[in-house]
Amino acid sequence: MKTEYKIFGVVSVFLYAVTGVYYWWTTTALGGTDWIGTLALLLSGTLTLMLGGYFWFVSRRIELRPEDRDNAEIAEGAGEIGFFSPGSYWPFGLGLAVLVAGIGLAYWRWWLIIAGAAAVLMATAGLVFEYYTGSRRGAEQ
Repeated sequence: MKTEYKIFGVVSVFLYAVTGVYYWWTTTALGGTDWIGTLALLLSGTLTLMLGGYFWFVSRRIELRPEDRDNAEIAEGAGEIGFFSPGSYWPFGLGLAVLVAGIGLAYWRWWLIIAGAAAVLMATAGLVFEYYTGSRRGAEQ
């Protein structure tokens, strides 16, 4: 996790520096400040700072991984990483549900927003509980 928080820290510093340069440039060269771009850069820097802070917090509480040690061997990183579903249609359904909710928000149709939100909740539940019910129960072992 040490590598990750260093990467996010560098990106955060870069985004904050670019925010200052962008604010100065739009104020002096264009005659007025572009608040949307300035705020977008500022929030992007804050997001990367939050992620870097989270990785820093986690890296203090876990032992060093092979990726974090300079003297680690490639074979130390081998082994099982985790379980990944071989064939699940729930991510596609979740994407469609988010699409419906997003279209409802874009056109401000309350009935479409409610239908999309309900579909998002159902698809999320289906994705989370996919291996707890039905014919795939216990398939991850």
